[in-house]
Amino acid sequence: MSEPTATEPAADVVTPRRRERLWRELVGEQLREIRTDRGETLRTVAKRADVSPQYLSEIERGFKEPSSEILAAIGGSLDTSLLDLATGVAERLHESRTAARGEFRLAA
Repeated sequence: MSEPTATEPAADVVTPRRRERLWRELVGEQLREIRTDRGETLRTVAKRADVSPQYLSEIERGFKEPSSEILAAIGGSLDTSLLDLATGVAERLHESRTAARGEFRLAA
């Protein structure tokens, strides 16, 4: 067996895979984006959704995995549906996966 050259990697070298984004991170990003676009505070949205501001903050930062019931309450307090949240997360996941592959899409 010959030694690997500078242009060919060693057979036992493993290229690390980029970590796939998690649902809770993406839904948290989306909720925060909707809330801040509306100019609302954590406290006001949390109060309408009947959750604590701390819990909403943890959801937005991707630290907590909320139930569909909690997502519906938070979404409702932001005038958005579970379907809108799920669709938005799916789009974000697709975009992050496309970016990880080095692909891009042209705008229509």
